Amino acid sequence: MSTAVSPLAPKSQPKMPPIEGVRIATAEAGIKYKGRTDLLAMVFDAGTQVAGVFTRSKCPSAPVDLCRANLPGGSARMLVVNSGNANAFTGKKGRATTEATAQAASSAAGCASSEVFLASTGVIGEPLDPAKFTHLLADMAKRAEPALWPEAGKAIMTTDTYPKYATQTVLLGETLVTINGIAKGAGMIAPDMATMLSFVATDAPIAAPVLQELLSKGTAKTFNAVTVDSDTSTSDTLLLFATGAAAKRGAPRIDDAKDPRLQSFRRALNKILKNLALQVVRDGEGARKEVEVTVTGAKSARSAKKIALSIANSPLVKTAVAGEDANWGRVVMAVGKAGEPADRDRLSVWFGDIRVAHEGERDPAYSEAETSAYMKKDRIRVRADIGLGRGKATVWTCDLTKEYVAINGDYRS
Repeated sequence: MSTAVSPLAPKSQPKMPPIEGVRIATAEAGIKYKGRTDLLAMVFDAGTQVAGVFTRSKCPSAPVDLCRANLPGGSARMLVVNSGNANAFTGKKGRATTEATAQAASSAAGCASSEVFLASTGVIGEPLDPAKFTHLLADMAKRAEPALWPEAGKAIMTTDTYPKYATQTVLLGETLVTINGIAKGAGMIAPDMATMLSFVATDAPIAAPVLQELLSKGTAKTFNAVTVDSDTSTSDTLLLFATGAAAKRGAPRIDDAKDPRLQSFRRALNKILKNLALQVVRDGEGARKEVEVTVTGAKSARSAKKIALSIANSPLVKTAVAGEDANWGRVVMAVGKAGEPADRDRLSVWFGDIRVAHEGERDPAYSEAETSAYMKKDRIRVRADIGLGRGKATVWTCDLTKEYVAINGDYRS
C-alpha cells in the first residue's frame, strides 16, 4: 500500500453515523499486510435485505460466485471481507475457502450459510488459506459494534492511499433514515457494474427486489461510468444492505420500486454511489488529476458512452493530461477508433470552456498559452461533440503517471 496520500484525496472525511441493525469489527489476520487491519466483518440484524451487482468478468473470483449464489435469497446476516488476496483463479481451493469461511461466519452469526456474503481483494492466483482468518470470526461477531464505520473503510484497502466513505440522511415517508457507504479501489478499475469493492447499508425498510432495482439503475451513471486503467477486476462487488430498523420509528415498508416515497431515498443513494465512484477515480494509482469526459451529439446514449470510454481509457490521452499537454489530436484519435458513428468534419473538442477543435480542424481562436494554463488544474474537463444526434454521456477517469507503472511493476513483490 502506498504511503503517500493522493493529492486528490478529500480534504476531510465525513462523520459516519451508526446504522441501526449493523455492527462492525475489524482484525489483523496478516494475510498479506503486516501491522494493519485486513479483515472486516459486518453483522446484520435478522430481517436484513440485500441486493448486489458484480463484475462481468468471465474469470470471476470464488467470493463473487458465492455472493451470486446467495443473492436470490435476499437475506443477509454477515459480510466478511479480506484484503491482500483476491481468492480469484484459485480453482477448487478457492471454492473450499469460501465454503469454510461461510460456515465459520454462519456459526459466528447464528444464521444460515446462505445469509453470508464474502468479498476478497488483492493478488489474483494465490490460494487463500482459510485457517489464517476463519478462527477470528466468532470473536469478531461478538465484539462487533455500530460505530466502527471508519475502521471498516481502512480494513478493505489494498493500493488505496485513503479510505473512502460517504453518508446521507434522508426522509422516507416522515421518518429520517440513514445510508452509509464505503469503497475500495485504486487500480484495475473499469467496472462493468460496480467498482472493486463497495458496501452500502441503510436502516430503511426496503424489500430486496426494490433494493436490487435501485442498485442496478444507480450503478449505470456512477460506478459504471468510471475508469482508471480500462481493466475490469475479477472481484468487482457492490452490495447494498437494508436492516429495516427504521420501521420501528415509523418508516414505511417499501415493496414496490415505483413507490413515490422512494424518490428522496433514490436520489440520496445515487449521490452516495457517485461520491464513492469519484473517490475511487481520485485515488487512481499514481493519479494527479481527475478527468471528466463528456460526449454530446452522438447517435445514441450508448454510442456516446462508448466514445467517452474510448477517450477516457486512451493511454495517450491520459499521459497527455499527466504532462499537462493540451494534445487535442489524441482526443480526435480516440473518437475515431471507438467504432461508433462519427464524422470528422462535424467534430468539435473542448478542454474546459476552451474550444480547441471545430469542423474538422483546429479552432481559429485556439490559444496554446490559454489551453496550457488550463491543463495545470487538478480537475480537467474534456468534451467532444460528435455532431450527429442527441446522445450524451459522461465518464470519469484520471491521468496516467510514472507512479502507476511503479506501483504495478512491483505489486506482487
